[in-house]
Parts: sequence; structure tokens; C-alpha cells
Amino acid sequence: MKREEELNKPYRTFEDLEVYQVAPDFRKAMYRVARKLPNIEKFELAPQICDAAISLTNNIAEGHGRYHFLDQIKFILQSRGSLEELLDDLNICEDENCLPVAEISELKQQGWRTHKVINGYIRHLRGRAAGGSSRVQESVGLDLSEYELLEGWVDRLNPSSL
Repeated sequence: MKREEELNKPYRTFEDLEVYQVAPDFRKAMYRVARKLPNIEKFELAPQICDAAISLTNNIAEGHGRYHFLDQIKFILQSRGSLEELLDDLNICEDENCLPVAEISELKQQGWRTHKVINGYIRHLRGRAAGGSSRVQESVGLDLSEYELLEGWVDRLNPSSL
């Protein structure tokens, strides 16, 4: 029932995306890792982890704000790259004995689950891009009068920028 209600929403934000709902959980977990690191890593590895964790969710949000599927894909690929960077940071934590092995293993499993969701979203976007126009069609529910106003303005734009 909830899924049906979500599909009937007139406008979807990046927060409505399944990929965005999964990624912040991993971002939060990695922030907790950064806080637990020994003092020797507080100025090296911890900021690196925080930067990559922020990039993970920021790129999902920024990609959603783009109106071309290829732009969206580019940002989601950057998000996936940040995720893999975080997985490598967990390898560093293991190599340097910064965290218990069991905790690292659990975090890596969560990271790889997030990776699968990101890959699924990339497949979805690539399928949409291959299906015709690379331009995202947002349903914003404009009144006819608002549409007419926009139509007159859009006619003055360079078509290649659309």
C-alpha cells in the first residue's frame, strides 16, 4: 500500500529514491567509524572517511537534480566510487587494527548491499536513457496558464541547452 502511495505522488524528491534511503545509513555508520579511530588517524583517515561518506549521498542528491539521464548516471557513478573508497577505508582499518574484524566485516556487508542498490539504480537510469530522450520528464502539475508562460520563455532558449 505504501509503495502504491509513493508511485502516485505528483513529484518525487531525491529523498524518495530507494538508493538515497539506503545510502545515508552507510554514511552514518562510516561517520561512527571515523569517530572511533585512534588518535593517530584523527587527522588522516578520519577526514578521508567523512569526505567520502558525504560524497556518497551528495552525489545521489545532485544527480537527481539533473534533467538528463546521462548527467544523473555520471553523479551516481561518482557516488559508487565514493562508496568503494569507503570500502577500501575499511580495509585500511582492518590492516591497521583500528576496529574489530567482526565490526569491519558487518560494515563491509552493509557497504556491498548499498553497492547493489546503487548498481540497480544505474541500470534503471541507463534503461531510461536508452529508451528515447535523455531528458528527464518531471511531472510538476503545472496549470495551463503557467505552462503557457513557461512555453513562451523556453522558446527563447538555445535548444542544445535543453
